[in-house]
This record gives sequence, C-alpha cells and structure tokens, in this order.
Amino acid sequence: MAPAYTHGHHASVLSAHKWRTVDNSAAYLAEHLRPGLSVLDVGCGPGTITAGLAERVAPGRVVAADSAETVLDEARANTAGSDNVEFAVADVHALDYADGTFDIVHAHQVLQHVADPVGALREMRRVTRPGGLVAARDADFGAMIWYPEPPGMAAWLPVYYAVARGNGGEPDAGRRLVSWARAAGFTDVTASSSTWCYSTPADREWWSESWGGRMIRSSVAEHAVAGGHATRGELQKVYEGWKAWAASDDGWFSVTHGEIVCRA
Repeated sequence: MAPAYTHGHHASVLSAHKWRTVDNSAAYLAEHLRPGLSVLDVGCGPGTITAGLAERVAPGRVVAADSAETVLDEARANTAGSDNVEFAVADVHALDYADGTFDIVHAHQVLQHVADPVGALREMRRVTRPGGLVAARDADFGAMIWYPEPPGMAAWLPVYYAVARGNGGEPDAGRRLVSWARAAGFTDVTASSSTWCYSTPADREWWSESWGGRMIRSSVAEHAVAGGHATRGELQKVYEGWKAWAASDDGWFSVTHGEIVCRA
C-alpha cells in the first residue's frame, strides 16, 4: 500500500468506512461466495465488509489484512460475532502468504491508494489458488457528480487530486481497473460498475460531514496544507461548501465505482 494512507483514520473517514457492507460495497462479488471458501480481505479497514464475507463463506477461513495495526482493532470489534476471521498487518505489494493460499482475494477502495496497483494485483494473484478469484472495487473521482454546486465545493476535487496523486495514488482508479488487471497478466476479467447515491436529508448530512469533515480534520487536510495545495482558510471554505450542498433540499450526489473479478 502507499507509504502513508492519504485519508488516515479520523472519525470522519471511519464513519464512511464502517457504513460499508457486502450488500452496498461488494454485491458484484456476492454470487461467488459460498461456504467453505478461504478469503483474504486486503485493506479491510474497520472490517464491516469482512464481517459479511465471513458470514457468507463460514466455516471457511477469512483473513482481514490492513497496513495499519490501529484500524485492525476496529475490525476485531466489528467481526466479533465471527469465529472464522483472522487478522494480519500486511502490505499488498508483499503479502506474507504462500502461492495459492486463498480461494478469493478481495480489495475494496485499495488500488487507488497504492504505489503500484499493477504490482499489487500481481501479488494478489500470486496468493490466489489457480482458478480462484481476485476481486477489486474502486471509486472514480472524475465520475462523481452532484447537484447543486455551491461555489465553496469547487476546490474540493482539485485539492483532493493534488493530495492523492502527490501521495502516490490515482483517484480515477475505477476506470483503470481493467487495464491494470490486464497489465498484471489476467486474461479472464469480468468488469462492472455500480454507484452509491446520497440524497435524503440524513444521507446528505452524513456524507457532507464525512467528506467535508475530512477536508478540515483528517490526514487529507494535513497533506493539503503540508503540500501547499490549500490553506486552512481555503479548506474551511470547502467544508462550508459541502454543508451548503447538504442543506439543499435538491441535494444529490452519485459515486461511480469500477469493479473487476479476475480468474487466477
């Protein structure tokens, strides 16, 4: 994974991560899950997707892996009801598992942050058994759309692009997943896309606090200021723009994701 995860693990970030489930974030993979399979969940974060994977493949083994030991504490708490989950600190570029260890290797919103997504996919393939599956889903920031468009939000994406790419990531990962998979040597790749949509008053308030909030409180803000991409005052205006969007009865936001299921 990237040397420093761009978003960090502030509450504004984890609130979004803990909302994710198999149903809303890995539905493209669900049909391939069955009891007895072994799964490596790379970049598991707080483990809410992991919990759903573990439920669907039980009694199969699931390993929840992340580069940050601290977030694995969250994952342990969120998978407390599953007795088939193990935890590991791991680097997706150098996984500490033998060739062909897992039936499925899954990564959600990981490849957009890593230094070498093609190399990461090769490593994910290495630890997948022949005939097994490597699955990845990533947002595409250039495909995100929203309405209305308060002036304060105008700087949001330019600042985020500068921060993420300055930290070695690729925010427009969703559209690149197929090309990355092919470059990694996969020839059997099934691609799809899906969206998250936020439009109710509760969803708008939550989403604006997650994304607007991280622009002033999370590691994104720290990187933006340290990298000279924005001042604290400019980031405050971005936050205020997000809150103006959330306050609009017409508010609507769509997040498009690319998805790939690759046969090893």
